Amino acid sequence: MSRQPALSYPGAPQLEFGDGPVRTVAPHDADGDEGIPEAFPSAAPAPEKAATRAGLDTTAVLPYASSRASKNTRGLRAWMLTAPIDVVALLTPLLLSQNYWRGTLANAALTVTFFAAGGLYRARRHVGILDELPSIGGRLLASAAVVAIIAAERHDSVHYVGGFMRGVALSAGLVIVGRAVSRSLTIVARKRRWVEHNTIIVGSGPIGLELARLLRRYPQYGLRFVGCVDATSRQGSSGVPLIGTLDDLEQLTRLSECEVMVIADPDCSESTLMEILLRPVSSRCDLWAVPRLWGSRSLGSYPDHIGAIPIVKIGDTKLSGPRWAIKRASDVVFAATALVVLSPVLLLCALATFLDGGRGVFFQQERIGRYGKPFNVIKFRSMRPVNEHESQTNWSIAHDRRVGPVGRFMRRTSLDELPQLWNILRGEMSVVGPRPERPYFVEKFSVEYPNYAMRHRAPVGLTGLAQVSGLRGDTPISDRARFDNYYIENWSLWLDIKVVLRTVAEVLRGGGR
Repeated sequence: MSRQPALSYPGAPQLEFGDGPVRTVAPHDADGDEGIPEAFPSAAPAPEKAATRAGLDTTAVLPYASSRASKNTRGLRAWMLTAPIDVVALLTPLLLSQNYWRGTLANAALTVTFFAAGGLYRARRHVGILDELPSIGGRLLASAAVVAIIAAERHDSVHYVGGFMRGVALSAGLVIVGRAVSRSLTIVARKRRWVEHNTIIVGSGPIGLELARLLRRYPQYGLRFVGCVDATSRQGSSGVPLIGTLDDLEQLTRLSECEVMVIADPDCSESTLMEILLRPVSSRCDLWAVPRLWGSRSLGSYPDHIGAIPIVKIGDTKLSGPRWAIKRASDVVFAATALVVLSPVLLLCALATFLDGGRGVFFQQERIGRYGKPFNVIKFRSMRPVNEHESQTNWSIAHDRRVGPVGRFMRRTSLDELPQLWNILRGEMSVVGPRPERPYFVEKFSVEYPNYAMRHRAPVGLTGLAQVSGLRGDTPISDRARFDNYYIENWSLWLDIKVVLRTVAEVLRGGGR
């Protein structure tokens, strides 16, 4: 079988496909780095004869090799630069006077919280201090007012409040100066391509073509154009070269080490697109989208744009970054505290299980965790399966006569799940999340229900939103998957607290299996 390159534009990195393994044929860029795979076997060729269409030179939208520096900085995020600078600026008054240290610390904590809640630590494509200034100023004033009111209530001296407010004014000015400096550094790093993120554009129409041209021409947006994908690999009238279809997106994401996807004008329905984007590999990318009515006035007081095309950040469809750090920290605190507080209950359960069925108090079973990674879940044994096959394929033992009175009581009160607190400490599970399932059923349900596999983009949990909503035992799997995906896409620490409180109510009511 002869080898044929997937794309044929001049100087492009190529993948050759033949009888042997896939081989990358990539030219060296200006820094001497090799390009990365940016093509796929289903991609359509982009001949030079089609370089000019409707007056646009499509050679200006061809992918290009990444720089050496950007390969080492892909893990950097906007908040890693801005947040430390903000904290230093807010705490600077402590260098001048320690008389107001409580108020200064409170003001710093409140300001950072307000900034985070207002999206001032989120990544932006168009970076400018003037865009942020109204939002920064309003939140600085709000946090200062709250702390000043509390200080005035606690101290009768006007001199104290006045001295504190002078420190606040200094820190506010330094925050604005720090933001201006950090934004300037960000723009310089992007223009020099020290920091850039591999980006796939979904859609090959006029908007996709214009976005590709803008990203290639203006590196200050921090996005390196990898290529376009669409519903079919047929090159559209816009002339933008395609690297594959939507069905190839997961594999293309891995091959190109894609970190960002921009949804432009794909030739498919929204339901089809979301089903693909919510798959585990694709969901790890940051998602941006061009609003359908992008010619109209942008909604929101803090819009973003690439060139003159408005874009909006799609809410995280996964738990990662600071969100994952917060969730993981709360899991560790909860699990460690629960193991200590509930140790007498755990001891009684172990003793009762031993008296009911002899040795082998704990039962371990393989389950599928986050991103499809298998692990062994730990439970108190409520019955002994005939063999491993029965353990893996028997859907429910709710009415199995082999379950003794102790096992039935622990299952009804969910006490048999308590050893999974150890799984949480080990990082294999979370307190709240989709319940883990056995490999046999994961494979079966993933084929039968399109949205089922999407629930594995988050850590599995000791309890879940689906379970406290009555979806336990023999209930529709499609409904469970819907609840699990809703939880992932709308996660907050308060949602976890609500699920835990509802779980406690279910346990006290004996609403288990």
